[in-house]
Amino acid sequence: MRKALILSLALLSPPALAQASSTSASPTVTWFKDLKVLSTVAVADDGDLYFVGSDNRLHRTDARGVERWNLPVGDIGRASPLITPQGTVIAASYDDHIYAVDASGKQLWRTRLDGDIFASPALRADGSLIAATAGGTVYALGPGGQVLWTFKVGAPVFSSPAVAQDGTIYFGAQNNRLHALTPGGKLKWTFGAGSLVFSSPAIDRQGNVYFGSSDRKLYALDPAGKLRWTRQTDLFVNASPIVTGDDLVVVGSYDGKVYAVNTTGEDEWVYPAGAPVAASAVQLADGSVVVPDLMGTVHAIGPNGQARWTVKTGKKIDTPVAVSDRGVLYFSTEGGGLSAVERQAPLADGPWTSFRSVPAGWGRVLTPQEAAARTASKRAALAALPVSRPTTAAPVPTPAKPAPTAPAATQPPAPVRPVTPPPAPTRTPQAAAEAAGRGARVVGGQVVLPLADLMAALGVRVQVLTPRTVTLGLPQAGATPHTLPVQFVNRAAYVPLSALKSLPGVRVELAGRANGLQLRQGERLLPLPLNVAALAPLRDEPEYPAVVRR
Repeated sequence: MRKALILSLALLSPPALAQASSTSASPTVTWFKDLKVLSTVAVADDGDLYFVGSDNRLHRTDARGVERWNLPVGDIGRASPLITPQGTVIAASYDDHIYAVDASGKQLWRTRLDGDIFASPALRADGSLIAATAGGTVYALGPGGQVLWTFKVGAPVFSSPAVAQDGTIYFGAQNNRLHALTPGGKLKWTFGAGSLVFSSPAIDRQGNVYFGSSDRKLYALDPAGKLRWTRQTDLFVNASPIVTGDDLVVVGSYDGKVYAVNTTGEDEWVYPAGAPVAASAVQLADGSVVVPDLMGTVHAIGPNGQARWTVKTGKKIDTPVAVSDRGVLYFSTEGGGLSAVERQAPLADGPWTSFRSVPAGWGRVLTPQEAAARTASKRAALAALPVSRPTTAAPVPTPAKPAPTAPAATQPPAPVRPVTPPPAPTRTPQAAAEAAGRGARVVGGQVVLPLADLMAALGVRVQVLTPRTVTLGLPQAGATPHTLPVQFVNRAAYVPLSALKSLPGVRVELAGRANGLQLRQGERLLPLPLNVAALAPLRDEPEYPAVVRR
């Protein structure tokens, strides 16, 4: 008989690029400008902003809100503009028209539809558009604005169409139904909810579709329109869901809560926002979910549903936060003011991590090539971010109301600075290493160590933490960040012991005793007590199992 040690020390290959970066330790409203913003804000790859204002104009500003140009569009509009890969801007208005504008602000074409356009258009991979109207018609428009086909819904459409990888078009309507159309505009199926569908659909990696309804439910359907599950809330679910990089469906409700449900229909967490939520959430690359509520508070929610920070504006927010690839968060408040919070993480990589899927507002599932390009475009923002962040909620003081002023003298609100929590008690590296050894466990045949204790022992800062990887800011001068795999156990992050082989300047050695290892970091030795017998017990196995089993 031989003894088999059930312990895997094979090195895992870390991903080439971590999905995330950390946010600022103390988020601050960097600037505020009264720009008359009314629609959702779209962000181009170069960081410029596009929106329709209460002045009946389409605006383009730079990343700091300085206007480059504006163009009259005939009426107000609430739909998100979209920016094509060629730089053409598509905007919709309540004057029943879709507008196409080039990067210099020159109108290329406009096409009249049969009613107000509240829903945001979607951009298909071939350059054509899908637009829906309050008149109850869905249109496919060619790149030149020509009508390719129409589909009569028979009820107003306020739900923005979403386009799947196979070209299927999903949207909700005021007939209480979610619709699926073929790429050619033929009805595939409809699904009946219990009330109106304002919510815009989101699509996951498997092609499943998620939407909310005024019947107080979040719905999950498979690509054939079959109900997979529902999640009951206490009030309307008119917000549009997102699907995060770790495959959670996140949506807010008028009941004042934000729900995170896994794709099998089980709650992962429920966050009490404390005020109705009408806007879609976004997921940042550090794992935070950011969502505004109708009382004017922007909430950042951690991966386990804990509060990370809040920014209170005191004015209603009913449109989603926009996030640039440079890590700037933009949100508009009632009255048209636009606020920016800089030095945050960009959007997370995932199937549908924001309203309309990407900052440019395309509203469709990306091809693998497009997804890779999106990841690459965020590299600079990830590298530029600070490496530390708070892990607990920080109370935010409510700013005093300014004295009344004449409209022409309106001043921006003072920046809101969350209070930084006191630092956690420090431990010596030896104590942290011993804690890591005591907290070790075996997961899937691998010995794993608690991330927090291990990094404290090595003096390494966590720069990026995602559901699958951690990126570390190394203490050596000029060192580039290093990525390791992680596993989560009871919502705590663990690093495989085997992965430490790839960490520059660190070695794992026998400590000269049967139940211990040590970490060597340069000339420094750190004890890592591991009860190997308890973690990975020896067991008897037949030397010739095939023969014995016979």
